[in-house]
Amino acid sequence: MTFDQSILFALFGGVFAMLLWGRFRYDLVAFSALMIGVVVGAVPTADAFSGFGHPATLVVALVLIVSAGLVRSGAVFLITRTLVDPARGLGAHIAFMGSIGGVLSAFMNNVAALALLMPVDVQTARKAARQARLSLMPLSFCTILGGMVTLIGTPPNIIIAAIREDQLGESYGMFDFAPVGGVAAIAGLLFVALIGWRMIPKAQGDGALADVRQGVKAYTAELSVPEKSDLIGKRLFDLYETAEKNDVAILGLIRDGTRRYGTQRNTSLIAGDAIVLEARPEALDEFRAALSLDFTDGADKENLSAAGEGLTITEVVVPEGARIAGQTAQGLGLAWRHNTVLLGVSREGRQLSREVRQTIILPGDILLLLAPEGEGDTVSDWLGVLPLADRGLGVTDSGKVWLAISIFGAAVAAASFGLIYLPIALGIVVVAYLLTGILSLSNIYEQVEWPVVVLLGSMIPLGAALDSAGGTALIAGGLLHLTAGWPAWAVLTVLMIVTMSLSDVLNNTATAIVAAPIGIQMAQSLGVSPDPFLMAVAVAASCAFLTPIGHKNNTLILGPGGYAFGDYWRMGLPLEIIVVAVSIPMILLVWPL
Repeated sequence: MTFDQSILFALFGGVFAMLLWGRFRYDLVAFSALMIGVVVGAVPTADAFSGFGHPATLVVALVLIVSAGLVRSGAVFLITRTLVDPARGLGAHIAFMGSIGGVLSAFMNNVAALALLMPVDVQTARKAARQARLSLMPLSFCTILGGMVTLIGTPPNIIIAAIREDQLGESYGMFDFAPVGGVAAIAGLLFVALIGWRMIPKAQGDGALADVRQGVKAYTAELSVPEKSDLIGKRLFDLYETAEKNDVAILGLIRDGTRRYGTQRNTSLIAGDAIVLEARPEALDEFRAALSLDFTDGADKENLSAAGEGLTITEVVVPEGARIAGQTAQGLGLAWRHNTVLLGVSREGRQLSREVRQTIILPGDILLLLAPEGEGDTVSDWLGVLPLADRGLGVTDSGKVWLAISIFGAAVAAASFGLIYLPIALGIVVVAYLLTGILSLSNIYEQVEWPVVVLLGSMIPLGAALDSAGGTALIAGGLLHLTAGWPAWAVLTVLMIVTMSLSDVLNNTATAIVAAPIGIQMAQSLGVSPDPFLMAVAVAASCAFLTPIGHKNNTLILGPGGYAFGDYWRMGLPLEIIVVAVSIPMILLVWPL
């Protein structure tokens, strides 16, 4: 073993030990290891930051931005309203979403499939009042599993087919991977939906504002019926089913500035009516998007539209001495001074009897403000209120839902059929979303999980250095020496296990490139067909379930799911064992030695 190999193996061991310990944040650990590798000469200086421009890193960042665009446009709300039932049990939800993700990822890039479904899963978890981390990891694993079924589902399959054509004269067909990959995917989905999700540790508390947030059950708010709305002439009662589906309570009706007595459930709606609601911010926005209601009256809406690129909902707490304390939003001139609208008020669960904008605000109230994008902090400072950290919510622009879906769908289709490189396709989607106003420049960089980018950008050069230094070749030589004289099925099993282990550390594409020739060499030394060995490599290279760096999908959910590095192996290890146990018999049955 050379000096560089020793250093790199030691660095990888140290990184995994530190990440499993969890004492320091994963991005700091990974970047520190990269710097040590550069200083000691194990990683070339010229390649030190190559990981930050690597396609895998760019795909992760771009997918997070594209997902935000799908949420902002209302595409995610459309999918959740159509397909997802928050009342489903967690296991049934995982089985349903995992099946959709598996099927999609068989015919489109599995990263793109996760990009579409991840925000849907997060929104569903929010509506069902459960932690998104309990379903995001299963969804990621299912999209990885689904990619194994077809030639185009995952890069390792394409690489394996190309290597077979180059060395054996014939490639694999579109569905040659289906018998083995499909059975492994079904077995994996069943495990994840029935047992696996129970192995994911739950998150701890979310900081000092947790008690305040939990106390905000719902806001009393108003949404108005616009001109030419389809709701005109319908009874207020006709909205109850949609309200219940979106976790919104309809309290009553305001007409001509006067709150009407009772629930007004049988009153026919007219343009300009304000529907009085009780809802959480996310539910309020989804209910508004579902029925194409307005947040404000016409004049306020025009001012807001002219003010900036987009709108943001912000939650704030009113302390003693705040400018707005003892005043109304209307009396303070909040709308005309700052183009900001008071959407709702939460006052210890009590309902309000007057219009929201005419309600006297008291210290301790929690307010829901609708402000131009980027102006939330300025408005909060002027009002003297305290924003609830990390609770800014983008406002859905449901008029662009089909535009957002069409742009994303066209890009994914072009990438899936090889017409354009996936990172370029996603980059074009981001540019198109900016140009069409689906996303705004002011908050686009906020959508990227920068610690995840640092983790991936730091680990990729280390993995490349290990390969260049002959570390993977050293592993291959040891593997051939270890299995000398073993029966073919045992050699096949060892090859799968070692390939999976490499894939958890290296990029799955690099793993396939390294392991496929090893598999062919093993088959030739045993005097058997190379196809079983190539299939074993194809399945194993895709199944990186132990770490967040082995597959881009696992990296994507790291931030949104709030996972620690050591959370993955708890469900990933038994899943990898199941994949091996199911795949080996299927390979021997479908691809005889």
